[in-house]
Amino acid sequence: MELLDWIEEVDINWKFLSGNPNAIELLKKNQENIDWDELSKNENAIELLKNNPEMIDWDYLSLNPNAIELLKEKPENINWNNLSSNPGAIELLKENQEKINWSELSRNPNAINIIKENLDKIDWFNLSVNPRAIDILKAYPEKIDWNILSGNEKAIELLKQNPNKINWCILSSNRNEKAIELLKENQEKINWYVLTYNPSAIKLLEENKDKICKNVLFANTSIFTYNYEKMRNLNLDLKEEIIAGALHPKRIFRLIEEYGEDEIYNIYFDE
Repeated sequence: MELLDWIEEVDINWKFLSGNPNAIELLKKNQENIDWDELSKNENAIELLKNNPEMIDWDYLSLNPNAIELLKEKPENINWNNLSSNPGAIELLKENQEKINWSELSRNPNAINIIKENLDKIDWFNLSVNPRAIDILKAYPEKIDWNILSGNEKAIELLKQNPNKINWCILSSNRNEKAIELLKENQEKINWYVLTYNPSAIKLLEENKDKICKNVLFANTSIFTYNYEKMRNLNLDLKEEIIAGALHPKRIFRLIEEYGEDEIYNIYFDE
């Protein structure tokens, strides 16, 4: 993947970029610039982290949904508060429920079954941002924290029904396309610093470059795109390599001996 053409590579903030899951190719080429704390929570950086174990920040790694095997190898380094919010750590949390931080677990979308079995331990502030907790929140509307709910991608209908309760700063972080439409219709209410993080808002950000926080922009996963021409060329090279192998004389002679000349001609050469 490569940066969008309107983003200058010379302006890169490596701290923010190190946490960006789509930046791995660029980070591999510039390892001297990596912020290893940020990289430790990057879900696509496991190979880099495995190759540089001495650089791992275990507190941040405990937040990484793809780092569970690494964490299991060093359980003494696990930060259980952070792990409690980790969507990839549910089995590990079930096996160690005495170590769960219930406040952090309340925001974990993959922990909804554990949460439902322990309603007395819920942190309603954190639950209000949990996209899989909408049914629980609807059942206990008096406990909703409307500020934090504004960032919940699955809460758009609830928010539309209660527009006076929307927190526009937090809504600026909401990735739901309907939230983006609300923000487009109310641009004077946008928090542009927060919106700069939002991958669903990349078109709106491109249209308002003067309002973007340039450093924060490098944490936004949507600043990268696929180079389809490069991919086509790579696929063409691979195709030619495969064909060259398939049509190697030794292979053809062996197949002719096994299946007969006419059959092999029909398979490989008859259009």
